[in-house]
Amino acid sequence: MEKHLTLSKKTKQFSCKFRAVLILMFVLTGSINLIAQNLNLTGNVKFTSGETVIGATVLLKGTHNGTTTDVEGNYILRNVPANGTLEISYVGIEKQEIKIEGRSRIDITLKEESIVLDEFVAVGYGTMKKSDLTGSVSSISGDKMREIPSSTISQALQGRTAGVVVQQNTGTPGGTVQIRIRGNNSIMGDNEPLWVVDGFPLSNANMLNLADIETIDVLKDASATAIFGARGANGVVIVTTKKGKAGRTKVTYEGRLSIQKIIKKFDMLNASEYMQLMNIQQENDFGTKYFSETDITNAGTGTDWQDLVYRSAPLHEHSVNISGGNDKTKFSIGASFFDQLGILRNTDYDRITLRTGIDHEINKIFSVSVNTILSRATTKTKTTVGGQRGNSILHSAIAAPPTVGPYNDDGSYHRLDEDYPFSATGFVNPVAYLNEKNRQWFRNRVMTNLSLTIKPIQDISIVTAANIQNSEYRWDRYDTRKYPESTGSAGIEVSNTLELSTNNTISYNKTIGLHSISAMAGTTYEQMTYKPFSTTGDGYIHDILESYDIGAATTPGVPSSDYSKWQILSFLGRFNYSYDSKYLATFSIRRDGSSRYSEGQKWGTFPSAALAWRVSNENFMKNLKFVSNLKLRAGYGVTGNTSISPYQTINYLASGTAVLNKQLYPGFDPKDNYPGSLKWESTAQTNVGIDLGLFDHRIQVTADYYVKNTKDLLNNVQLPPSAGYGSTVKNIGKIKNQGFEFQIDAFAINSKDFKWNISGNISFNKNKVKELSGHQDIPGTWYSLSWMGDYINLIREGQPFGIFYGYKENGYDENGNILYVNKAGENVLKAGLKEEDKTYIGDPNPDFTYSFNSTLDYKDFSFSFFLQGVQGNDIYNLSMGTTNYDYGWGLNTFKEVLYNHWTPETPNAKYPKISNKNTYVVSDRFVYNGSYIRLKNIELAYSIPTKKLGAAWISKAQVYVSAQNLFTITDYPWYDPDVNSRGGSTSVNQGIDHYSYPSAKSYTFGVRLEF
Repeated sequence: MEKHLTLSKKTKQFSCKFRAVLILMFVLTGSINLIAQNLNLTGNVKFTSGETVIGATVLLKGTHNGTTTDVEGNYILRNVPANGTLEISYVGIEKQEIKIEGRSRIDITLKEESIVLDEFVAVGYGTMKKSDLTGSVSSISGDKMREIPSSTISQALQGRTAGVVVQQNTGTPGGTVQIRIRGNNSIMGDNEPLWVVDGFPLSNANMLNLADIETIDVLKDASATAIFGARGANGVVIVTTKKGKAGRTKVTYEGRLSIQKIIKKFDMLNASEYMQLMNIQQENDFGTKYFSETDITNAGTGTDWQDLVYRSAPLHEHSVNISGGNDKTKFSIGASFFDQLGILRNTDYDRITLRTGIDHEINKIFSVSVNTILSRATTKTKTTVGGQRGNSILHSAIAAPPTVGPYNDDGSYHRLDEDYPFSATGFVNPVAYLNEKNRQWFRNRVMTNLSLTIKPIQDISIVTAANIQNSEYRWDRYDTRKYPESTGSAGIEVSNTLELSTNNTISYNKTIGLHSISAMAGTTYEQMTYKPFSTTGDGYIHDILESYDIGAATTPGVPSSDYSKWQILSFLGRFNYSYDSKYLATFSIRRDGSSRYSEGQKWGTFPSAALAWRVSNENFMKNLKFVSNLKLRAGYGVTGNTSISPYQTINYLASGTAVLNKQLYPGFDPKDNYPGSLKWESTAQTNVGIDLGLFDHRIQVTADYYVKNTKDLLNNVQLPPSAGYGSTVKNIGKIKNQGFEFQIDAFAINSKDFKWNISGNISFNKNKVKELSGHQDIPGTWYSLSWMGDYINLIREGQPFGIFYGYKENGYDENGNILYVNKAGENVLKAGLKEEDKTYIGDPNPDFTYSFNSTLDYKDFSFSFFLQGVQGNDIYNLSMGTTNYDYGWGLNTFKEVLYNHWTPETPNAKYPKISNKNTYVVSDRFVYNGSYIRLKNIELAYSIPTKKLGAAWISKAQVYVSAQNLFTITDYPWYDPDVNSRGGSTSVNQGIDHYSYPSAKSYTFGVRLEF
């Protein structure tokens, strides 16, 4: 018994130990299983306000295993290791990391006000963290660009960021704008910024659909743009199109319908008043009246030509985007249709755009990307710039006599130049012009690029990419046989532009302790070939085929063709260094070789350097909790401008003909321009700036001060007759731009039901011509008008770029003639003026530009408005001079001319004596203040609660109403102060209004859907 008991006791002790071992093994095994096993993870993502986050990315760190949240903020992530880490990211929100720790459900809360500083910004041939930027770069989201309905990406850029000035050249559908980043840098070269789309330069960004844009990054200072070398002097606009993301397939649709109306109608003389004014002129000049009192009494109001020419016009746009993918392959496909009828009858613009983007990871080393954009645009337009005495559509639309109509009794068009003995020759019937003078443009463009990325080892990436752009352009002109005195007249212009480019770069990124370095080196090659052709024909037996039957002309024209080609080869490099995310440095260099320049001058070198200090990361700033970011920046760099003719430096022959013994012989002769040995235009820019974030980045402020000095300006110089050439191009001067930019973005209120975001910017730029060869002035274009002939703009040493230069007025003499002030300060008539009496009379350059945006969200409602303005610029209004001062030719005028012109009883009237003996000069009479502030857009939107309505398959549904250009506060008397009739790439003839197509105000209804 005792023995048995003893064994039992030992057995019991062993049993206890055995059980302990088993328990320990179980625990260890469980732990090992916990560590080793994979699980399915679910959860929900919300903002701190409680609002569901749709489309947040939930990714297993270090892998491609990820997903996006659905319409209710839920996610499912399969095959996740229990000891892994999640990365949660969302646009505008700081990325968060959460350890899984074996959990099968993790709910996540994102801080809405935590604006990302580590989002990436495109900087050219790569990207950088926003927090590591040392240069001046502004970023605009695609959503922000689409807030205002615009026909082109260039128009949508207006007012969106500091330092970028966008002016309307014409309000015609699909019309162009002029863009200046930090002022004008060139006289004869291009002043437009370089557009880069998905890594490659694009000659015309207006082929893009706004709904396809993910972000736009504007590079403004030389430390940011020097990597683009000879094409970076005017700033760089980098467009990144939408990319696919791993996860569910997402479909979005945006559609809108707008009704456009002319901004204003002019108060013109009615028929009775018109007769009275004609009688005043006839009596002043000839002592007799043309119209009897009975004629005047019976005339009534007459024809309102503005109503016959202008209309309320619809505009509609539709865009669809499909995106998605998996761990290996991601795609994004976009399609859009834009159709705009112009407010001027028989004008319109439509564009079809298709875009595809595919990114595929072959394996961990190789990945490829293919992007294609196709665009077809059609524009039906009229010749809508310039004119005088009723010979253009926009002038005749207001100047046509209200005493007559557009048609004769037999239905034919009325001839306005035959109404009265004093009617102007060439006075066109605007209705006939709109109906029978057809002008149409067709543009087909395709851009395709292919890139291969190789990551042979960690931290090294090699990218080789190629791009092809092909543009086909056709312009058709046809005047029908119905147009007065026309037998049918046709013209065709076609051209093909082929652009080829390659980029090859290798980059290295490494972090060692507190040191982070990033280096990139590469080479690029660009080539463009341009082939135009044109021909004309007159005299047709029918109008059926118009210009498509140009060979049937009884009088064929002489065909013309041309060919041009340029190439540029570049070597580039960039080095970034960061220590402890406090001290940052960026260095870049680019060397460009261009075929445009002569031997010995083909190569240019463009370096840059920039430093930044993130003061907010210093220990002494830790107690200042409200300062979430404070960074000081300084940079210097050199950029260039190569926009001269491809053959400007080559002595070549042009084909021509000569008559010898009454015979015509073909041959060749030297071009009129003598080739010169030219240096590159180069711009050296210094920039200092500050980035400030307050209250966890809820308030963000950016300020920059810059100085730009451009030297070796190129321009045409006249040669003496003995030279054998008319002119040559030389490096002749220097120009300086300096300015200040300020931008603020604030999340003023951020609660569950109520949010208020505001943003604003203001930009100051002053320029001065520092030096001109021989101190010689450079006049702008000569305007040859019947009532005035002279140049208006002038480039003069010591003055702003393109000032208005003319005479100053000082009232009237006793006969109602305008008095001018000569150099001695004396009052003289026009006949007594001399060239040296001219002086500065205006400046088309604004003192500053600004904008303000506000968005209020309350539950499912959103209200926003956008104000944009310009201050301190002058406009020279040739339209006003031609309309209200050219008397005696049967032209209608503003009503105020009849009631506010000079008579002996009203010697201080606004307008001079009504007489056709009046001729004018370029004077301050026609200079007007162009300052304005405009309500660019106002919108009220409602987000439909699709989940509550049981339509969970619709993740977003929003309807909105909006108005564009609803009102403008300005003293400018013409259609629109946002005008630049002679604008374009060069800027000598800036600030002139000469019968530009009027802008429109519009009312819009739209929908935004996401599935």
